[in-house]
Amino acid sequence: MGIDSSTSDHDTFAQVAIQVDKLSERQRQISAKIQIPQPVEKVWQILTDYESLPDFIPNLAKSSLLEHPNGGIRLEQIGSQSLLNFKFCARVVLDLEELFPTLIQFNMVEGDFKGFSGSWCLEPYTLSEQQGTTLCYTIQIWPKLTMPISIIERRLSKDLQTNLLAIRQRAVAVEVIV
Repeated sequence: MGIDSSTSDHDTFAQVAIQVDKLSERQRQISAKIQIPQPVEKVWQILTDYESLPDFIPNLAKSSLLEHPNGGIRLEQIGSQSLLNFKFCARVVLDLEELFPTLIQFNMVEGDFKGFSGSWCLEPYTLSEQQGTTLCYTIQIWPKLTMPISIIERRLSKDLQTNLLAIRQRAVAVEVIV
């Protein structure tokens, strides 16, 4: 993976564990895990403030709550970035299910992929009287034929690292403000 050679960036990226599983020729499951030195409730609050996510998640251009036909949680998200010198945007409309305080599941109901689903799992830990959260993000992605799976896989693996680090940074920064 193309990780910056400076020590601080390398140490930072080392905090995020990534696993890629090939489900089929064009389907992947990508998981990312990080430890955040904040209680589960605080991390949950950050994750479920859906419309504020673009404020600190890189490459997330839009995250808006939509009206759900059955009264659930429906979210439209648009990711935007440059890939191979061209601008790439992907839109998904997700139905979410929140199981406080440990799980947020989502499933695409409309969007630019054949399939896109996954979950956020929050698990508390205690280390030397410090309360923290192990945050795991897992997605199953099935790109359309026009999207090269190898490029999507590499890009998402790197983005998941960046996104989890942004959530961790937000959780730690919010502590200072509060």
